[in-house]
Amino acid sequence: MGFSELLEEIGGFGRYQWIHVSVISLPGLLTASQNILNNFVSGVPTHHCSLPANHSLFNMSHVQMDQMELMKAFIPLDSTGTRLDRCRRFVEPQWQLLDASSSANISQIQTEGCLDGWTFNRSEFLSTTVSEWELVCSLRPLKQMIQTIYMGGVLTGAIIFGSLSDRFGRRSILIWSYLQLAALGCVSALAPSYTVYCIFRFLCGMAMSGLMINGVSLKVEWIPTKARTIVGTLSSFSYTFGQLILAGIAYLLRDWRKLQVAVCAPHFLFFALTWWCSESARWMVLNGRSDEALQSLHRVARVNGKPEMVNKITREVLDSHMKKEIEMSRSSFTAYDLMRTRGMRRISICLLAVWFATSFAYYGLVMDLQQFGVNIYLMQLIFGAVDIPAKLMALAMLSFLGRRVSQATCLFVAALVIFTNIFIPRDMQTIRTTLACLGKAFTSASFTTVYLYTGELYPTVIRQTGMGFVSTMARIGSMAAPAVLILDEVLPALPGLVYGGAAVVAGCFACFLPETLKAPLPDTVEEVERNWSGRKPAPEGSSPLGGGGASKCGGVVLTEDVPLKELKDVDGAGLNAL
Repeated sequence: MGFSELLEEIGGFGRYQWIHVSVISLPGLLTASQNILNNFVSGVPTHHCSLPANHSLFNMSHVQMDQMELMKAFIPLDSTGTRLDRCRRFVEPQWQLLDASSSANISQIQTEGCLDGWTFNRSEFLSTTVSEWELVCSLRPLKQMIQTIYMGGVLTGAIIFGSLSDRFGRRSILIWSYLQLAALGCVSALAPSYTVYCIFRFLCGMAMSGLMINGVSLKVEWIPTKARTIVGTLSSFSYTFGQLILAGIAYLLRDWRKLQVAVCAPHFLFFALTWWCSESARWMVLNGRSDEALQSLHRVARVNGKPEMVNKITREVLDSHMKKEIEMSRSSFTAYDLMRTRGMRRISICLLAVWFATSFAYYGLVMDLQQFGVNIYLMQLIFGAVDIPAKLMALAMLSFLGRRVSQATCLFVAALVIFTNIFIPRDMQTIRTTLACLGKAFTSASFTTVYLYTGELYPTVIRQTGMGFVSTMARIGSMAAPAVLILDEVLPALPGLVYGGAAVVAGCFACFLPETLKAPLPDTVEEVERNWSGRKPAPEGSSPLGGGGASKCGGVVLTEDVPLKELKDVDGAGLNAL
C-alpha cells in the first residue's frame, strides 16, 4: 500500500483538500501578471523628438493649423509615410513642407537625433518605464532586456529554491517566496533608475520560481491519485484567467508604478493564507520527521470529518504505507543518469529541444503585443481567452491521437502560422491578429502536452530530476525570446523566421520520442531502456514492463487499460509554472 491509499482512508479529496488546493491555486491568477507584466510596465507609447525650446508649439499657438500637420515642418515622416519619425528631427524647420503642392526632396534635408529628448503620447499609457527613462531609439533594446533579466531570475530561482525546498520543506520556501515577491515587487515600484528596477525584477523572478515549484509540489502531494490529473488540469486554468485579469488591471491603471504594486501587493495576503496549509507529509517522512507527518495526517483527518482515523493511523501504519517511497529515496540519481544510457539519452535530448522551442516561440508571440497594431489591452484579452479552447484541444488530441503525434503537430502548426504571418502586410491587422492567436493557441497546447509527456517518459526514480532538467530549457527559451525581437531592426521578418525555425526543429525531435498512450508509467531506468531504447522492443501484446499487464508506481496499480492516472509528484498542475 502506498501513501495515496492512506490519503483515501483519511477522506480522499475531502474538505481539507478543497481548501488546500484553493489556497495554493488562487495566486495562479497573478502568475501571468508577473510573467508578461513587461508588456504593460514597459509599453512603448507613440513618441517623436521634442522640439527645441525656441520652436515649441506653445510659441506658435497663433498658427491656425492642425498640430500633426504643423509637426511635419519639424519632424520627418518614417519609412511608411503615415506617422512621424520616432528618432529623427529636422535641424531647421522646413516650413515649405506644409504646402501640399511642395515638391521638396525630403531625403536631402539635414536631420539630427532627438537632442532635447522625446515627447510621448499619453492616450494609451500614462507612464511606463520606457517613457520615464526614455528607453527608445538607441536604448530600445533595454526594454526587452528587462524581461530577459526577469526570466534569468526565474531560472536562478528554480535552481536555488528547488534545492532549498528539498532541505527545508515545500511549505517553508513557498511562504518565503510569497513574502519576497510581495515585498520586493512593491518596492520595485519606487525604483529611481533602470538599473535598480532590473535588480528588483530579477529577485521577483527568483521568488516566482519558488512560488511555482513549491506550490505545485505541495498541492499534489496532498491529493489522492485519482484526483490529481483533473485537479491539475483545472488548476492550470488559473494562469489563463490571470491573463484576462491582467488586461483589466492594466487598462484601469495605465501607470507602471501603480500596476507594479497592484499585481504584487496581493501576495501579502497569500503569504498569510499559506500558513494554514500543512507541510507535505511525504517530505517529512522521507526526511526523518515522521512524528510531525503523523500530526499533519491527524489534522487532515479531523478537517475531513474522519476523527475516528486519528487513533487508527499510527507511526507503524504510516511507515508501512511509505515503505516503497522510503526505499526508493535511498537510491541516489543525478542529472548524469538522464544521459548515461541510450534510451534515457534519446528522451532527454528530444525533450530539451521541445521544451526550449515551445517556450521560445510562446514568449516570442506574447511579449510583443504592440506589433499587431491592435489596442494592447484588447490584444491581451484575446490572447488570454484563446488559451481556454487551446488547452481543451490539447486534452482531446492527447486522448485520441497520442502524445507523440500531438506534440509534433502542435509545434509544426505553430511554426506554419508564424511563418505565414511574416508575409502578411502590417496594415492587414485582422489577419495578422488571427494568425497570432492561432500561433499562441498551438504553443500553449504544446506546453500542455510536454508537461504530461515528460512525466510519462521519465521513470519514477528520476522523474522530478528529469522534469527540472528539461524544463530549465524552457527558462532559457523565455530569456532568449525577448532578445530576438530586437532583430526586427535588421530585418522585420527575422524574429518570425527564428521562432518558427526553432519550432520546426523541435517538431522533428518530437517525432523521435516514444509513444506513451495507454502505457504504464516506468518505475526504473532499466524499464525505460527495455521498452524504449530501440534495442529490445517489448513483444507485441505483452506489457511494456515485460511480464504481467500491470505494474505498481508508488503503491498505485497501473494497467495498460489506463493511459495515465498519476505522474507521482508532477502532472497537469505543472502548467501553472509557465
